[in-house]
Amino acid sequence: MVIRDATLEDLPAIVSIYNSTIPTRLATADLEPVTVEKKLAWFNDHTPARRPLWVVINGGQVIAWMSFSNFSERAAYDITAEISIYIDAAHRGQGLGNIMMLHGVKQAPDLGIEVLLGKIFAHNEPSIRLFEKFGFEVWGTLPDVCILDGVHRGVLILGKKLK
Repeated sequence: MVIRDATLEDLPAIVSIYNSTIPTRLATADLEPVTVEKKLAWFNDHTPARRPLWVVINGGQVIAWMSFSNFSERAAYDITAEISIYIDAAHRGQGLGNIMMLHGVKQAPDLGIEVLLGKIFAHNEPSIRLFEKFGFEVWGTLPDVCILDGVHRGVLILGKKLK
């Protein structure tokens, strides 16, 4: 298993993994699958030196990905990044989240990141446990900010200071 910077050739697999989470209603507020074309600008916003997008390769296949994204476009917030982790359905529950989170937390300071944030649905208990395991704490609660299949859902903002 290898973690490396994503390439444009990885984008279809990244999108496929992302789309596989939509029906679970746990990891994204998208209600319909997205296209590679729709994710192209998002992909291009990620750069290895500032806001990386990493993939996990196993057996020549992308089985998971993780990204750091801007918390805000305003320059004073450059020390803060949102972390996102998505794992292929066939590889969930095998410790990949731990491996990727450890990688991200270790790499963040070298990227000038002092604060990591995760926006997680309040009903996504596995993700909340993962973040809490790595020292993230609930910094905010946004109750009933979206509707998934007719059910109002809240979002937790979990944060961790690295410095």
